Amino acid sequence: MADWNQPIIDEFRANDGNVATRGFGRGLVLLHHRGARTGAERVSPLAAIRDDDDTWLVTASAGGSDTNPAWYHNVLAHPEVSIETPDDGVVDVLADELHDDDRDVAWDRFKARSEGFAGYERRTSRVIPVIRLVRR
Repeated sequence: MADWNQPIIDEFRANDGNVATRGFGRGLVLLHHRGARTGAERVSPLAAIRDDDDTWLVTASAGGSDTNPAWYHNVLAHPEVSIETPDDGVVDVLADELHDDDRDVAWDRFKARSEGFAGYERRTSRVIPVIRLVRR
């Protein structure tokens, strides 16, 4: 996964948050998080939906894998994280998992944004988590 992530991270930073690769455009954030067990610092590029000036939504889709991505476990263990955004630079945020109707409404927004998310949902039996990131 790191081999795929690093070129995306580099392109994001070199182009003020615009990532032409795979058509991401300005739809990504770079999530800075710490390993749940190791405490090691990590950076993960994630598709994001800006909900308002202080809130972003990200999803632990993992391409439809049957397991959640490592970053998801990391933000549950250490919810005070930061993101790099195309418009606001580095922002300190608090991660909070959405549940029930809040999660479903947010997930529907991801599926409306890209058919890929609906495909991820069809590939897995797990409920794909949605995380709200709120400016601290």
